[in-house]
Amino acid sequence: MFALDQVVPWGRSFAEYIAMFALGRSDMTGRILGCGDGPASFNAESTRKGAKVVSSDPLYSFDKADIEARIAATYEQVIDQTRKNQTEFIWKEITSVEELGKVRMAAMRAFLDDYPAGLVEGRYLNSELPALPFHDGAFDLGLCSHLLFLYSQQLDETFHHASLLELCRVAKEVRVFPVLALGGAISPHLEGSVEMLRAAGHLVSIERVSYEFQRGAREMLRIKRDDG
Repeated sequence: MFALDQVVPWGRSFAEYIAMFALGRSDMTGRILGCGDGPASFNAESTRKGAKVVSSDPLYSFDKADIEARIAATYEQVIDQTRKNQTEFIWKEITSVEELGKVRMAAMRAFLDDYPAGLVEGRYLNSELPALPFHDGAFDLGLCSHLLFLYSQQLDETFHHASLLELCRVAKEVRVFPVLALGGAISPHLEGSVEMLRAAGHLVSIERVSYEFQRGAREMLRIKRDDG
């Protein structure tokens, strides 16, 4: 079973974000928060397309050289885990472990090229859940990719509840992908989180998306904030 001891820097592309979060043209016109983006290229590519994206991650406390070194240190660990557990993934858009490595490194290189300028422009902020440095409703859309639910063993239910409520505080709509934990099982925190969010008055749904790489990971959690 695919397993990691801790959250690792592993970047996904703009195209993957579009598919994972079912992002339409109208979604890209507002102010977007990417929470836990790490070395993804979504911010870099979105900015080039004229979108307004802020990424939040404790990884951004490090400089470019340090992040590059950390990526190099963990790359083989992730690739090795993927190679040993290939049946946990759908090899369709990405056809092999070797292609996966190339796709991920291309996304992370795009991030690294953009990172120094993005820091200066305030697009990459050193902050982390469950306490974000933004005012209420600062963003139209909050995205959380491969952090909440995926790392269910490392991040407990209390952390999940506090983080989801915090995302709802700063963004009018929140989307989280995937809802599976590492290893492919539904996160043990999902059901309780949905109940908690609905009890808080938010509109909550679990929706099918067009993206599937981790086998079975084809749904996102969508939360529309209660502004009543």
